[in-house]
Amino acid sequence: MWKTTQQSTLPQQLRLTDPGVREQLEGLPADRVLIGHSTDGQPVCIDLDNESPHVLVYSASGGGTSTVLRTLTAQLLHDGGHALVLDFKRISQSWARALPTVTYRRDIADIHDALVGLHAELKRRIYHADKHGDTDDLPRLTVVFESAGHTLRQLTRHWDKVRQPGDPKMSPAVDAYEELLFAGREIRIHFLVGAQSFSAALGREQFSTVLLGRVTTRTWSQAAPQIATVPKGSTHPGRFHTVQRSTAHPTQVLLMSETEAAAWAASTKNEAS
Repeated sequence: MWKTTQQSTLPQQLRLTDPGVREQLEGLPADRVLIGHSTDGQPVCIDLDNESPHVLVYSASGGGTSTVLRTLTAQLLHDGGHALVLDFKRISQSWARALPTVTYRRDIADIHDALVGLHAELKRRIYHADKHGDTDDLPRLTVVFESAGHTLRQLTRHWDKVRQPGDPKMSPAVDAYEELLFAGREIRIHFLVGAQSFSAALGREQFSTVLLGRVTTRTWSQAAPQIATVPKGSTHPGRFHTVQRSTAHPTQVLLMSETEAAAWAASTKNEAS
């Protein structure tokens, strides 16, 4: 019933400079994002509107999580979206800091305020949808959440320190994260979340697409319990499994350098090819 696709021959790498890759990106609909190529050379994509409003990426330190998030974010910005980067590590997505369509937050207090503010944006977009019947005129907003498990724990500790008498016990930022995951698809807010290991606080059930790189068998079984047999991992750069529904696709992910991602994000669709 649940299966892992058989691994045959994956490309050794997949770069923006490879023949046909730019054209392939330009040809995707606005609601599709290219993850990479599968064993048969076919594109593995995210369908933001119909199936995958959010993406969860697991890999050990140095396993390529930040690079995957960078490549996915650059595509969404290229298509006219905006991004909020939550980077407690401070340097993981530095390529995006100077982009006019990106808001970058690094300190835990600022990350707290950004998530609370995003919750207000959620309510505004829901009101807009109720009034106008759709959200097609709203720009996509991508939230890039680096080291999310660790950052959520820090947000809880931060709230414990600053909470005043009468304030809710649960961190408003953590509460906002949970609600945004639940309602994101309908109001064009998408989370790209990176983590090194499984944490229940990440809200795994809200992610229709999960990418697993160099992770433990335990993380595999917790992050993708529908996959009966954990596939063999790989240390090859850019090698992940893309879990969607009941299938884990061996995938060579598209890798953009920081310079490539910044240039791709800053250009508009059909301008960069």
